[in-house]
Amino acid sequence: MTGDDRDWILHVDLDQFLAAVEVLRRPELRGRPVVVGGSGDPTRRREVVATASYEARAFGVRSGMPLRAAARRCPEAVFLPTDRPAYEAASARVMAILRSFPVAVEVFGWDEAFLGARTADPEALAAGVQAAVAAGTGLSCTVGVGDSKLTAKLAAGFGKPAGIYRLTAENWLPVMGDRPTGSLWGIGPRLAQRLAGLGVHTVVQLGRADPAELAGEFGPRIGPWLRQLGQGGGDTEVVTAPRTPRSRGRETTFPADLTDWTEVRGRVARLARELAAEAVADGRPLVRVAVKVRYAPYFTRFRIASLGGPTSDPAAVERAALVVLAERFEPDRPVRLLGVRVEFAPPPPPPDPRRWPGPATLSGSYAVDKEV
Repeated sequence: MTGDDRDWILHVDLDQFLAAVEVLRRPELRGRPVVVGGSGDPTRRREVVATASYEARAFGVRSGMPLRAAARRCPEAVFLPTDRPAYEAASARVMAILRSFPVAVEVFGWDEAFLGARTADPEALAAGVQAAVAAGTGLSCTVGVGDSKLTAKLAAGFGKPAGIYRLTAENWLPVMGDRPTGSLWGIGPRLAQRLAGLGVHTVVQLGRADPAELAGEFGPRIGPWLRQLGQGGGDTEVVTAPRTPRSRGRETTFPADLTDWTEVRGRVARLARELAAEAVADGRPLVRVAVKVRYAPYFTRFRIASLGGPTSDPAAVERAALVVLAERFEPDRPVRLLGVRVEFAPPPPPPDPRRWPGPATLSGSYAVDKEV
């Protein structure tokens, strides 16, 4: 360690990950538009794009788009089915490479990870990570360098694809100040709309907003957190311990809309029973159950209810899910998707010595409750 060393957070983001894995397995597809999603059949209804290669994105193909729409925008694209085991294996190889560096590694998904590092040259570290990932897996990645998870994550977006970008307090306002609040990680369209109602339209305005006004509108926890985001703050801890799942969910999209509410009830009851039985088998008591209904053509409602205390009784979970369905959803509209999620009772938090302390004390959650 030298006197110039300081703490950094790096965000490693694999480029077009699912499509890149498929191209590695099928080199003849390199340079062609590739779309991965569902069964890979763009003639089937209600299957969506999981990832599109950059060549496909040039035609306007985006994640979450129906495969049918993707085929209309890019008829010459190669459509492939999702292969979860292949992506999990590729991700595991990447994460093992990241752990070979003298950094703390927090896995953030198949294709993302945060690194906590103490170094005088974070760009050199980032370049080393890129080279090692490419040599070990054939995949490319972008690395964002920041002084919080927020800045590192946003920096990776500026570095796409396969680049390195630094975003810190030093260049926060020149880079982000005039951008809309919705450009911040953690602020979606509905939240941005509510901020606009307060006259807060840009990042710099959010960072200078009245804390009391924000707390009054969004609550004593979310309000201050939003102001921190506007200032480039946020979570600075990189947690290396494996994440313990806090919930488990399952959903089904139907080839044809359900119009019989008795069938809807039966489907919800079955999903709730299955999830509760799995949780009981794992020894995880449950405390909440949520129901998700997507009406035709594409309006989604999500409602959650407490179980009144930890329980391992699948029948109680089923009853609660049906109460949520009966009391909080309209039965007179066609349904295209149903989902149920159960939340586990939190385990007692043990002391964890493997936490990257980070360069600052600001912290916050990026999850905001909302109806989608």
